[in-house]
Amino acid sequence: MRTPPPAPWQRLTAVLTPLGWGILAGSLALYAAGFALGYPEPVVLATGGLLTLAAALAWTAPRPRLEVRREVTPLKVPRGDAAVAVLNVTNLGRRSLSGLRAQDRIGAAEHTVDLPRLPKGAVRTVSYPLPTDVRGEIPVGPLLLVRADPFGLTRRVRSYGSPVTLLVRPRTVALPVPPSGRAHHLEGPTSDNAPSGTVTFHTLREYVVGDDLRHVHWRSSARTGTLMVRQLIDASLPTTTVVLDTRDLTELAVDAAASVALAAARAGFPVRLVTGDGPVPDAKDPEAVLDRLALVRTGTGGITEPTRLARGGGSLVLVTPDPAEAGRVAGVRRRFDRVICVYVGTGTVAVPGVAVLPIGSLDALPLAWGSR
Repeated sequence: MRTPPPAPWQRLTAVLTPLGWGILAGSLALYAAGFALGYPEPVVLATGGLLTLAAALAWTAPRPRLEVRREVTPLKVPRGDAAVAVLNVTNLGRRSLSGLRAQDRIGAAEHTVDLPRLPKGAVRTVSYPLPTDVRGEIPVGPLLLVRADPFGLTRRVRSYGSPVTLLVRPRTVALPVPPSGRAHHLEGPTSDNAPSGTVTFHTLREYVVGDDLRHVHWRSSARTGTLMVRQLIDASLPTTTVVLDTRDLTELAVDAAASVALAAARAGFPVRLVTGDGPVPDAKDPEAVLDRLALVRTGTGGITEPTRLARGGGSLVLVTPDPAEAGRVAGVRRRFDRVICVYVGTGTVAVPGVAVLPIGSLDALPLAWGSR
């Protein structure tokens, strides 16, 4: 990010810090006391304080010519993985600079980095870690570059660039696709990201290299002037419906739900996400699944009604810390080919017709999933 035009308040040569204002007030008081009492010593001290302030202002008055870039990498990261901000500062001026300090706001906190001396034309690169232990959106920025004098009496502050958002997603483990007892109905596609097949016409799209020329729709191609092909999909793919109980939400529950939904989405199977607040929109592909679950928060609504209203067919996977919900979900098992309850807790829960998988950690999910 290059240096933006300075705001009016940034055109000031420098501003006094609280310590600088204290030195100024003390010097004026000493001047007044020295002249009132006729003692030269307070006047000498006051003069020294004012000269120090003048030197500090001269130090920070010149506006430095800098090129500043700050990048956050990666912008999306699983909870607990590393994410860093990389700051590059280039001195475009004719003299060296020192006393530079970068202040970057990270969420509600502020991170400060002292930059080393910057000779003319030199580039300094520093990096600092970003917190990823809490799932959700973490705003990073704006970045402030502060130049202060060695005594800390004056400083110049300037903002660079715009804030960016770090998205901390759930952690996931690799799982096989939830099995379905029978094929899904053939009435039509349930997802735009279903893989290509030969069963059902879905839509028309522009031709890309490698498409089968037998699927070209010549009438539409002649009308639009662009070669159009018929997209045929396999509508028999079973849908995986993942229901997440958010009343007593834990990170383990979100991680488990993300792992199940991601396994189906990466295999190209349709996925539906449901919480106590209703269906989660736009969860159509692996990236969208993780993005949506990164923002899930504790809710107050129960999952009985959303589960009852969920469209049947395919597999139903309930993730809950409440063992009683496993019994309630048994009431809808006739509408689904297979019902699985991932119980985030300890102990044994037995429900006829429902595969209950108790887990105490995310690492235990693959083993429990394989034994269902």
